[in-house]
Amino acid sequence: MTDLLRQAFEKASALSDDLQNQLARQILEEMEAELRWDETLANTQDKLDWLAEKAEREFRAGRTKPLGFDDL
Repeated sequence: MTDLLRQAFEKASALSDDLQNQLARQILEEMEAELRWDETLANTQDKLDWLAEKAEREFRAGRTKPLGFDDL
């Protein structure tokens, strides 16, 4: 465990049980969301590669046009 995380847990231990449980739920939910995001990205890499190749083919064929943020 890192020093910073240890410090956070020490401070959290001074909170009421209800607040500790609320904080624990938030941490666990955030960790789960992070794991799902990592999984989603890992499972879409082939599709992202295909889309990038398609975009490059379109660009090389002259079927694209430059757009700025104001044009989107």
